[in-house]
Formats: sequence, C-alpha cells, structure tokens
Amino acid sequence: MKFSYTYKTFSVALSLLVLFSTLSLTIEKHFCGDKLIDVAIFSKTEKCSDDRVEIGDDNIDATVMSCCKDEIDVIEGLSVTTLNSFEDLDIIHQHVLIAYTYSYINLFEGVPNLANPHSYYFPPTLVKDIHLLDEVYLI
Repeated sequence: MKFSYTYKTFSVALSLLVLFSTLSLTIEKHFCGDKLIDVAIFSKTEKCSDDRVEIGDDNIDATVMSCCKDEIDVIEGLSVTTLNSFEDLDIIHQHVLIAYTYSYINLFEGVPNLANPHSYYFPPTLVKDIHLLDEVYLI
C-alpha cells in the first residue's frame, strides 16, 4: 500500500512538472506614475482615467503625454520537449551507461546449485525426550 501511494504521488508530481514547464504566461502591469494600478495574467488590465499632462509653452506646440504606462512580461515555456538518443551522448557517457546496464543485468543472475554435503544425513530417531526426563527446562 505504501509503495502504491508513493508511486501515484510521484507520477502526479512529474506530470504537473511537465505541464507547468510547457506553459507560457503573459503578465500585464498597468502603472499610473510610479503606482501599480492593476496586474492581469489571463486578461487585459483595466486602464485608469486618461489623465493627460500638457507640456510646453505658448511659443512651442503643446504635446500631450500620458502619465500611464503598461508593462508586459512574457514567460515562455518549452515549445518542444526533446528526446536524446544514445548517439547524442559523449563517448564517456556511452561507456558508463553500457557498464552500468551490464552490471545491473548480471546482478540478478541465478546462483548455481551448490552441493549440499548433508543432504543424505538422517538424524537418529528419538526414543525418549531427554529434556523431560532430566527435568531440564530452558527459560
């Protein structure tokens, strides 16, 4: 039972790891001046009122600037999961992998049947129980 729950928990954790590593997110932030007004992950940010500040003199054309700004942070996940083949490994890693698999396979070979020298020995038959007759009891 303990191993099956551990196995299931480990499987779910690995599947969530693959899911979140391939997930892409866009985080939008809306600032008015230096104050953070809104943060949105899956939707658009709500804009504050369009406060515009006029800059310039009477002699210079007045330019209209907004005090608000938007920041967009993009977190890109993996687009393609790659699988490496045996040929993609370095020669040293290939040798280590071959040695490990060879030793692991040979780890579980059966032990040859050894000759048992006492296989034909039969103990003598007991006629009387000596412990009971001598009243010797092991405590």
